[in-house]
Amino acid sequence: MATVWVDEGQVTIEFGRWERFLTGHGRYACPVASVREVRVAGEPLRVPRGARKGLSVAGHVKIGVWGLFGGRRQLVSVTGDTPAVHLLLDRAASGGEFDEVVVSVPDAGRAAATIRAAVRAVVA
Repeated sequence: MATVWVDEGQVTIEFGRWERFLTGHGRYACPVASVREVRVAGEPLRVPRGARKGLSVAGHVKIGVWGLFGGRRQLVSVTGDTPAVHLLLDRAASGGEFDEVVVSVPDAGRAAATIRAAVRAVVA
């Protein structure tokens, strides 16, 4: 399972072994300033949309990149039984790769609150 933290003005996501293989990223980081909205997804399997590259097992797991042929490009690593942090990004400010990141973490509420606090600190 992925871990999420905020440090030195960046939101960083470290992926586990299989997640690395399926997302094509061992670690993904984006500037806190590129985060436009932070949500907690209680049903994270409903968030990914569009064509994908990765794994999707109905009702259990989605890991990979969604939105390959248009729409919002999403970096996804979610399970059906674990809430997720859902970041809406300014794609250009975040490096141009993703519009959204959706990652299941054990305490998604706490992780989201930490990211929100960091975003508020940048805006202030």
